[in-house]
Amino acid sequence: MGLDSATNNEQTNYKNDICLAVRCVVYNHSSSDGFDRNQPLKTSLGASTFIRYQKQSAMPSNVDQSEIRKFEVQTPQWWDESGEFKGLHDINPLRLQYIDERTALRERLVLDVGCGGGILTEGMARLGARVTGIDASEAPLVVARQHALDSKLEIVYRRLTAEDLAAIESDVYDAVTCMELLEHVPNPASVVQSCSRLVRPEGDIFFATLNRNWKSFLLAIIAAEYILGIVKRGTHTYRKFIKPSELEDWASNFGLVYCDLTGLQYNPILKKKRLGGKPTVNYLMHFKKTKNEYES
Repeated sequence: MGLDSATNNEQTNYKNDICLAVRCVVYNHSSSDGFDRNQPLKTSLGASTFIRYQKQSAMPSNVDQSEIRKFEVQTPQWWDESGEFKGLHDINPLRLQYIDERTALRERLVLDVGCGGGILTEGMARLGARVTGIDASEAPLVVARQHALDSKLEIVYRRLTAEDLAAIESDVYDAVTCMELLEHVPNPASVVQSCSRLVRPEGDIFFATLNRNWKSFLLAIIAAEYILGIVKRGTHTYRKFIKPSELEDWASNFGLVYCDLTGLQYNPILKKKRLGGKPTVNYLMHFKKTKNEYES
């Protein structure tokens, strides 16, 4: 939803989000949510960068408020392994395996885009990565911060979209992960573009999403949401599913080179899950940024 079409309350919230995003950058990163409000402003952020960020932030946001509200309702469920996010907990070891085998997470600086309550984020931190998680919604971040604190994990969580962060940082992270987010935003190509900007040259980017075909419609929506009830009804919208060829095209347009496409097979009835096979429903893709100069 764009700023010009938001309600008055949403406009206020949006402006607050932008203030928070800027403060995350210019304040010392010494508190649990990424900055210390009691520290004086640093001057390392140039005026031109600050102005550029303000201008870009005033542009329409790549956030669907209905999607935000949908997941905020489910916030208390994030770390309930038998609750509404059971599927994410079940497949998380496979996602971690896929990422770690291709980028060796230990001591890597990693950004988790659309981190939600921090399921993948924490997994990467436990493998030794230095992780920052970002999300457009504050509610799951509150849960993520508390769970990381309880788990004695050092993770920075920030309320930002990929586009917000890419407006003020570039070529920073050794790896960027973006799991189960692309099918929930109005413009997934914009997220891919921002991820490309954020990762350093020779860095790795990992996406996970849902393919768009009759089988994914039957299994991911009809079966999972309406018959088995393992995913809350309305979680997915079929027209937002993304074919691997579409994702590869977007990535190529933004300076990324295709490395791998792998299906993720998950059968909650038989309690079976594995990497490999056809990417008919769930799949992961790995790209590498090889160019030294970001292309818009």
